Amino acid sequence: MHDEIIAWRRDLHANPELGYELPRTASFVADKLRAFGCDQVAEGVGRSGVVGVLHGQSQSSGKVIGLRADMDALPIHETTGLSYASTTEGRMHACGHDGHTAMLLGAAKALAETRNFDGTAILIFQPAEEGQAGAKAMCDDGLMTRWGIERVFALHNEPGLDVGRFATRTGPFGAAVASFKIAVDGKSAHAASPQAGVDALLPAANILIALQTVIARNVHPLKSGVISFGSFQGGKPRGTFVGSSELRGLARWFEPEVRDTMHRRIIDISEGIAASYGATATVTFRNLYPAVVNHPAETALAVKVARTVMGEDSVDPDHSQLMGSEDFAFMLEQRPGNIALLGNGSTAGLHDSAYDFNDAAIPYGVAYWTRLIEASMPCRTPEF
Repeated sequence: MHDEIIAWRRDLHANPELGYELPRTASFVADKLRAFGCDQVAEGVGRSGVVGVLHGQSQSSGKVIGLRADMDALPIHETTGLSYASTTEGRMHACGHDGHTAMLLGAAKALAETRNFDGTAILIFQPAEEGQAGAKAMCDDGLMTRWGIERVFALHNEPGLDVGRFATRTGPFGAAVASFKIAVDGKSAHAASPQAGVDALLPAANILIALQTVIARNVHPLKSGVISFGSFQGGKPRGTFVGSSELRGLARWFEPEVRDTMHRRIIDISEGIAASYGATATVTFRNLYPAVVNHPAETALAVKVARTVMGEDSVDPDHSQLMGSEDFAFMLEQRPGNIALLGNGSTAGLHDSAYDFNDAAIPYGVAYWTRLIEASMPCRTPEF
């Protein structure tokens, strides 16, 4: 099915949609699932998610396993120059969700044809992974209880990891993330009369620099945390002192105590520096995604299955932790499961305008999904 799945993937790539607004993508997925002969196809789950249900040759085991792929793209202008590049200005599949969706569709077709398992496979196509918590929306809409899902699994492509290689780990794998905003208020004045105002740019600039010391001086050296700034706004190019400015960024961590330390120090440092300049600082800190925590039994299963598909030496069962975040964390909070990395080869990085999912990875992903269902709900004793 490789050529067929490549065609699906490139069609999705050429027609990217964002967040929860996925009318074409969701319809594409739902139509395919119905054509494959899924026993049930539900649309509009978590606003725009799609769920397909496949019963095996037998359901005597009573087991129900969920497989998840994400469908949304990013608000990035594509620069690949590919024949199937995005046809919508300012949108592209820069994180490989087109590949994730295509691989799970390929597995759905294969499983629907063979039904070589005892139980039920739930195929989860999720919206809004990119910063809008589509996984949480699907869970809040009863994903796990409506279909009786007992365990849940996901894959994410990984540039820099060779095609045909697989990596995961037990326990915390991806970081939790929060956004923060620091609003600095001073008093505008003519640049010729600095004594009459309070320049909001100067304390904001010092806050930005000072907050780089939080990880180095307030977090335990053997624990991980990241504070990253994404924007610094304020003022206009004219002869006036700026009355207000704003910093925005992200904080990432694994342990809750690191989050608490970062939160407290961002507030203390921002307010203290602003006050020293005669200004004020107001900090807004908003938790976005929890840490991605893989469960031991499900990770062991994922590793065993990957080794049957890709070979013993192509599987890393103890990959280093990643400071990137993934809203699959919400599903892992509700059910035991695992997320793993699938090699994308030497491509541009995720969220890069030159990125493209590597079609050579498709057979590995489809085989992994198919084998995972057959091995975890076998009609006979599994081979490993």
